[in-house]
Amino acid sequence: MSKKTEKKIGVIGSGSWATAIVKIISNNSNHINWFFRNKEDIEYLKKHKHNPRYLSSVDFETKKLNLYNDISECVKNSDVIILAIPSAFLHSSIKSLSRHDLKNKVFFSAIKGIIPEYNLIVGEYLNKFYKIPFENIGVITGPCHAEEVAMEKLSYLTLACSNISNAEMLSVYFNCRYIKTTNSDDIYGTEYSAVLKNVIALAGGVCHGLGYGDNYLAVLVSNAIQEIKRFVDAVHPINRDINASAYLGDLLVTAYSQFSRNRMFGTMLGKGHSVKQAQLEMNMIAEGYYAVKCVYEINKKYKVDMPITTAVYNIIYLNKDPRSEIRELSEKLS
Repeated sequence: MSKKTEKKIGVIGSGSWATAIVKIISNNSNHINWFFRNKEDIEYLKKHKHNPRYLSSVDFETKKLNLYNDISECVKNSDVIILAIPSAFLHSSIKSLSRHDLKNKVFFSAIKGIIPEYNLIVGEYLNKFYKIPFENIGVITGPCHAEEVAMEKLSYLTLACSNISNAEMLSVYFNCRYIKTTNSDDIYGTEYSAVLKNVIALAGGVCHGLGYGDNYLAVLVSNAIQEIKRFVDAVHPINRDINASAYLGDLLVTAYSQFSRNRMFGTMLGKGHSVKQAQLEMNMIAEGYYAVKCVYEINKKYKVDMPITTAVYNIIYLNKDPRSEIRELSEKLS
């Protein structure tokens, strides 16, 4: 890639997924802008060549990294901005930025969550509050845990954007020995599916914590992909293959994997922990906690049959007994 054609990529966030994304991009770019909220973490990374808090086994060539503690400077010096922070913190993290700061930038969300203050997926939020055109907004999704990226296990990602050329452009930076990419123009379906799979993983974790086995989980997940399809078809009715890896694949890995923080969170609830206890024990954000309330409220408009989402909402926000809720849910599955 020539210096003329190379885009300046900026990554906002310093968690495990942000760290994994920087690792991936560093295979194809010599200049990556990376924003950290914590200045001490930047100094640590410069000295020790790895993120002190997440995926510490990943060593970086620090000469490829431009590390920022000022989000405005990171955005200003980037052509393409990848957002990789928890959805609950996005609004507060970028509220200092103006529409002018973000003008003519291309954004890709790797967040897989809904902005809880507004019940908007990231693309809708950027368009509504910063007037970024949808053709400059994309989504990074797919069955891809950060921990496996750190180990360079073969993984697949889908890059979605209504302007497919932007997805193709970013694919150049992601394709490498252990990452393969697919492009899509379905930003609504891929983003909402990425949100809903976290809710389903919570349900699967609750079932696991209660002692249900693999047979039941398989039925739960089979019903879940139908629930996801009903919802995304209602929100954005286009022709899509719900069995593609961006939808079904992402659901499967989140529902079954040992690395799934949402499944872990649900397991603790199933074992009798309160929501607050489970949150305190985890040092990472379980996006499904915020997502289920947002989806439940959004669905008041669409009135889609969503028994799994409703059960998780009842357990987390109405303090319903997990055993009773899952027993009632089991009568609705087929």
